[in-house]
Amino acid sequence: MTEIWGPLVTFALATSVTPGPNNIMLTASGANFGFRRTIPHMLGVAIGFTVMVLAIGLGLSEVFKALPVIHQLLRYGGAAYLLYLAYRIATAAPTTPDGARAGRPLTFLQAALFQWVNPKGWMMAVGAISAYTTVGGDLVQESILIAGVFGAIGLPAVALWAGLGAAIGRLLQAKWALRAFNIAMALLLVASLVLIFV
Repeated sequence: MTEIWGPLVTFALATSVTPGPNNIMLTASGANFGFRRTIPHMLGVAIGFTVMVLAIGLGLSEVFKALPVIHQLLRYGGAAYLLYLAYRIATAAPTTPDGARAGRPLTFLQAALFQWVNPKGWMMAVGAISAYTTVGGDLVQESILIAGVFGAIGLPAVALWAGLGAAIGRLLQAKWALRAFNIAMALLLVASLVLIFV
């Protein structure tokens, strides 16, 4: 297992820090609600994805092989939910009359549950378990280690995106500018979905 640490960490870093549905939504949340209010969303992503990697490593992927219809339902359900989230981001009211940001960010539970319908998350988790477990190895131990690597790398990665969003939000004080940013983030979210299906 020690010989795959370098490649595993590189894979986890590359997939966790690159744009995808989670990171786009965290950037939008940071811009609209600030870093502190986005913390539950960040924790939900990091912990929810770690649990998902562990569950897949411990055998959930076998369920999807036996019943591929479940995977398809999750895929299309996830796509529909992403479109709904893109709509929410695009139509978010920039400010209330007192100058505060309207609406609320995703909760911890919403963000954690989102991992189960996130197409990029599935590709990352299944890819990691497939590539970094060994034939005849201790699948439980290897799955725990892989999930731990993603957990350790995931939280700083999502914090980076939320922090970037918070910095952008401070720059976008005009309502039209924040509205344009939200629309751009919604379009990127839809684009990430198109790329996954194509």
